[in-house]
Amino acid sequence: MLKQIIIGLISFLTLSCLAQNEPNNDAETTRVLFIFDGSNSMNAQWQSSSKISIAKKLMKETLDSLKGVKNVELALRMYGHQFKIYPGQQNCDDTKLEVPFSPGDANIDRIKTRIRSLSPQGTTPIARSLERAANDFPECDNCRNVIVLITDGIEACDEDPCAVARALREKGIILKPFVIGIGIDPLKLLSLKCIGKYYDASSEATFKSALRVVVSEALNNTTVQVNLNRTDGTPKETDVPMIFYNQKNNIPVYNFMHTMDQWQRPDTLSIDPLNTYRLEVYTIPHIIKKDIRINAGVHNIIELDAGQGELFVSINNSSGKYPGIKVLIKDTSDHSVIHVQDINSLGKLLVGEYDLELLTLPRIKFNGTKIRQSKRTSIEIPQPGNVNIKFPSIGYGCIYEIEGDQQNWVCPLNTTDPICQMVLQPGKYKLVYRSNKSRRAAYTVVKDFRVSSGLITDLNLLHP
Repeated sequence: MLKQIIIGLISFLTLSCLAQNEPNNDAETTRVLFIFDGSNSMNAQWQSSSKISIAKKLMKETLDSLKGVKNVELALRMYGHQFKIYPGQQNCDDTKLEVPFSPGDANIDRIKTRIRSLSPQGTTPIARSLERAANDFPECDNCRNVIVLITDGIEACDEDPCAVARALREKGIILKPFVIGIGIDPLKLLSLKCIGKYYDASSEATFKSALRVVVSEALNNTTVQVNLNRTDGTPKETDVPMIFYNQKNNIPVYNFMHTMDQWQRPDTLSIDPLNTYRLEVYTIPHIIKKDIRINAGVHNIIELDAGQGELFVSINNSSGKYPGIKVLIKDTSDHSVIHVQDINSLGKLLVGEYDLELLTLPRIKFNGTKIRQSKRTSIEIPQPGNVNIKFPSIGYGCIYEIEGDQQNWVCPLNTTDPICQMVLQPGKYKLVYRSNKSRRAAYTVVKDFRVSSGLITDLNLLHP
């Protein structure tokens, strides 16, 4: 069956090696098993030549790039290359390890020779090839094992690559594939989505780039470091969440909690260099950096200004009481709320100025509050007082704050219960109340009262 897609399935396969001795201190060996599609559909025309001609050429270039690389061993498995496919007949056992693992450039030449002699003719047993490939890696106590599966079609033997992936995971084998498709039908890709992510290669050039990325990741030589810089330029900020989004479709690709390594340097990350990213760092407020491109084969450093200080807003002598009071942290330019912080709790903010609004009764504002690098800005407010109000009946009313000859509305009164309990900041107040049984405004009750810090004030309206 002729297929209309080319898929490069790159499966990172971390095998559980049954080592009997303690791991040695030698450098880790990376073992790469190429699984190469030899099915009949590889003869179809694509771009400047046939699929098989382009795949052979790109494989040759890829293999040549690995010559002389230390601590790397290569092997080759093929499928669909031993038995012809006929209408209604296909051999789903047509998969074979052609060149076993061996160190040195001589094995690279053996793989190139075997691929050069390939004549595609059979079917596409992806699941069975992946399953048997797990046994192609000899036991090793210091190896990193990678499978690179290059195919131009989805599973053709009515088997389930997803089930194979699950079975491998149950055996302690971690399967992380990447799919490269040319003109691929998204519905067909759903059958491989359970295995891992994919790349949509729209040309021979992008297919070549994908192979280069695969090799780069296999050798672990494409790395990324995110520097969260303090105001002095040193990358010492850390311990905040960050997400790399695919900027093209705004889908989150990588979630990390920023970390410093044992040398107190920003930790090294492995990021796929094929995408253009938008990085969002979840400081308060958030930091966003767009149009990030990762260069393959090198160490990339992403710099962001992320100097932070601390904010602590507390209630004097509160001993942790009044947990329901919130602190609104606002942008000074448009007064939008950036964050909500609990009273008596410590929070971190980017260096700068903020407007604060405390949801006390009445509300308290601190405009232009400065946050400085690695410093703590502390704000303390007086302990509120408690007010108990006894109502003769359900009614209507409110509380005003008295400031000089002005009175400012604070809140409505809740008269549904016989006794209303309120927490107010220290100061002078006016209570205005009318029972719902009174039909004239002249029966409005007005009481002035004072609230003292930490004390209880009783107001009895039963006998105004």
